[in-house]
Amino acid sequence: MNFFRGVMGGQATGPQPSGAETIQKLCDRVASSTLLEDRRDAVRALKSLSKKYRMEVGTQAMDNLINILQTDRSDSEILGYALDTLYNIISNDEEEEQDESEDENAQKQADDLGALFTEKFLQDSENITLLLTLLEEFDFHVRWPGVKLLTALLKTQGVQVQGIILVSPMGVSRLMDLLADSREVIRNDGLLLLQQLTKGNAAIQKIVAFENAFERLLDIITEEGSSDGGIVVEDCLLLLLNLLKNNSSNQNFFKEGSYIQRMKPWFEVGDDNSGWSAQKVTNLHLMLQLVRVMVSPVNSPGATASCQKCMYQCGLLQQLCTILMATGVPADILTETINTVSEVIRGSQVNQDYFASVNAPSNPPRPAIVVLLMSMVNERQPFVLRCAVLYCFQCFLYKNQKGQGEIVATLLPSTIDANSISAGQLLCGGLFSADSLSNWCAAVALAHALQDNLTQKEQLLRVQLATSLGKPPVSLLQQCTNILSQGSKVQTRVGLLMLLCTWISNCPIAVTHFLHNQDNVPFLTAQISENLGEDERLVQGLCALLLGICIFYNDNSLENYTKEKLKQLIEKRIGKENFVEKLGFITKHELYSRAALKPQPVFPSPEQMLFDHEFTRLVKDLEGLITKAVHKSSEEEKKEEEVKKTLEQHDNIITQYKELIREQDTQIQELKEKVTSMTNQTEQLQATISQQQSQIQQHKDQYNILKLKLGKENQSQSNNQGESQVNGLQTEELSQLREELEELRRQQTVLQTQLGEKDALIDSLKLAAQTAEAPAGGSDNSELLQELEALKKQVQTHLAEIGHLKTERQELLSRAESVSSDTAPPSDSYSDAARAELESRLAAQTSEMESLKESRSELEKQLASATSTVAILQTEKSKLQTEVQESKKEQDDLLMLLADQDQKIHSLKQKLKDLGETVEDEDDIDARDQTSDEEDEDED
Repeated sequence: MNFFRGVMGGQATGPQPSGAETIQKLCDRVASSTLLEDRRDAVRALKSLSKKYRMEVGTQAMDNLINILQTDRSDSEILGYALDTLYNIISNDEEEEQDESEDENAQKQADDLGALFTEKFLQDSENITLLLTLLEEFDFHVRWPGVKLLTALLKTQGVQVQGIILVSPMGVSRLMDLLADSREVIRNDGLLLLQQLTKGNAAIQKIVAFENAFERLLDIITEEGSSDGGIVVEDCLLLLLNLLKNNSSNQNFFKEGSYIQRMKPWFEVGDDNSGWSAQKVTNLHLMLQLVRVMVSPVNSPGATASCQKCMYQCGLLQQLCTILMATGVPADILTETINTVSEVIRGSQVNQDYFASVNAPSNPPRPAIVVLLMSMVNERQPFVLRCAVLYCFQCFLYKNQKGQGEIVATLLPSTIDANSISAGQLLCGGLFSADSLSNWCAAVALAHALQDNLTQKEQLLRVQLATSLGKPPVSLLQQCTNILSQGSKVQTRVGLLMLLCTWISNCPIAVTHFLHNQDNVPFLTAQISENLGEDERLVQGLCALLLGICIFYNDNSLENYTKEKLKQLIEKRIGKENFVEKLGFITKHELYSRAALKPQPVFPSPEQMLFDHEFTRLVKDLEGLITKAVHKSSEEEKKEEEVKKTLEQHDNIITQYKELIREQDTQIQELKEKVTSMTNQTEQLQATISQQQSQIQQHKDQYNILKLKLGKENQSQSNNQGESQVNGLQTEELSQLREELEELRRQQTVLQTQLGEKDALIDSLKLAAQTAEAPAGGSDNSELLQELEALKKQVQTHLAEIGHLKTERQELLSRAESVSSDTAPPSDSYSDAARAELESRLAAQTSEMESLKESRSELEKQLASATSTVAILQTEKSKLQTEVQESKKEQDDLLMLLADQDQKIHSLKQKLKDLGETVEDEDDIDARDQTSDEEDEDED
């Protein structure tokens, strides 16, 4: 122990050992000592020396310290000392504090030392697993230094440590538990650890998000006071940005979890906006960035639109607009708020309409767009703020034809209000002001009002400007070319040229107006043909682009400036190769590629503000087309025009066929639906028939049972009463029954007559079908054939119903005759003859139906070649339909008659039963009919 007292600062005699020797002895003690207290004191001594002798401790003691972490898990104190020592030799934080007084070489040496020891520690991946296991210890002296050590490892070798943690079982989950620690020091350092862990690793970001990270972080932000909170809120926001930026899966999870709605209270800024602390500004800046991440233009359009809709519905957009129009807001917060509102409304019609309705709290109230444009054209405003306003205006007009029309309308003579400042007036004022940056911003803003909108390009040609008193007004197009010819600053000319290119592209009327001025083409050719310096090359390229657009979108309405004459002019005065070379100056400019990266105009200085993002897309689309148009000869153009006309004709033919196919598809679909409905009806009818058959069978069974019972009762009554039962009353009732049977026979005769009429109807249908021999053409024949088939099916159905009615009538008559057989002499010769006649008629109808089927196949062949008698068939069709309707009415009458007969027969049966007569069932009647038929045959 005396040795440790000497090391720890006690008095010692003799020469003092060097630092390396002391560390060596301490390492030997850690490795060889059997007492825990000795090892603990040695590790404590190494900790105290690790900052001063970082190299020696790292090279000699690291293996022993890792061994301590593996073997002495039961003692939290020695684990804490070992973790602190490892942190001191790996981390560069202490050196960073001292680097203010050191040179760069010392700083680089310290960084290299940390990387060296980190690499040594990571040689065995189990060391990270061991460290993750130690983080499960709740003891403060173990958990806190473990968190700091893992954070230092991630800072130095982040990718390697991330890979080890990712494959470690429950590795990320153990680290997420740090956010639930009640000790704020560990929770806050856990936030720093997760920030380093989630950098640039989408897989870990997803795991952290699905470990309920969003819920926990938003709860911490709320507990800490949201935007008024401290550094902890900043750390939470940085971690949220890591999880959401460029990670579509987490963004969707954040939106689906309704976490966007929880962001709204962050932006509830009070009326008193004085005294913004630096931390509050930082927090609110990060919160705005978090909103922008969710609606960034680089995200997928569907995800962005969904988030924009959610932000409007929950009131977040309204809250941001409140900050936008508030007073006392710091300039950087106001700038970032403008950028955030820009991306929330970009491409969303609902959000754009709401933004157009926002008014500034001024007297009188002015639209927010007007107030923002006033800042954009004011050269005293900060540069970044003016860029933000331009971006907001661009996003407001992006895919917003309604907004474009409203902006252009403020320039038209009929809508100008002299008593108020409009957006159009501000844009014109900025376009022709002395400030070149205002010229450029106004030109780009006006170009966005014309982007992909042919109507507004034509409307803007109507705008007239009063240049000075006593002079006639000139058009806006002419004024822009006048300023170009005056040789203003490069930035101004670039902005005007971009406006003109956007304006006349894909608008032949605007091209004609531009070429109508005799000075424009000579000015452009002069600009292109001159050999100017580097600064003027971009202007030359834009002039070449403008002249190329005049060629490509020329409708040859001006005789002096047709396509061919303009190309001849280029070939004579400029040269085709020189023209194409000057045109390529645009895309070769260093600022072109920077502007093409993203829609937001971000420039280091006002002088570098030359290109607009949407204009770079226009150049990309037109450069190749203009180059081809310039090199083409007149013959090639004629051939192309002929090919275009041919293609248009083919397109028209294809369109017609497509429409015809659509109509046929619709008809086929309707027919399929009809077939389906008729199939369902058939199934329902079959089900109804089966039910009725079962009911009929039940009634037959009940009737047989009742007949047996009635027979027994009649036998008993005949034994008791004898012949005295046949009195005068019964005789009268039997005579009435005979009269009713005679009436039924007369009705049978009527029905036979009606049946003959039906046969005549069938003959007429056959004649109508046979007369349809003349051909008719195309789809009308097929339709008539289908309708004729439908009528045939209806006739067949009606015939089947008639047959069914005949069968029922015959059964009823046979029952009535069987009832009267006991009281009247057998006189069945008439009924037998009638039945035979009916059967013959039915057989004849069956043969006729077969012949109808054969005639149907003949009709199909005949109608295929029909071309001239469509009108006759249609007339026949209408006649057939009327006859079918009449036959339906007649069938309904027959059904009513048969129902009355059935009712009468039922009442007669009941009376006979009351009189004690035996009523036979259908089986007995059939047997009797068969017997009578056999007797007739024997007689013959």
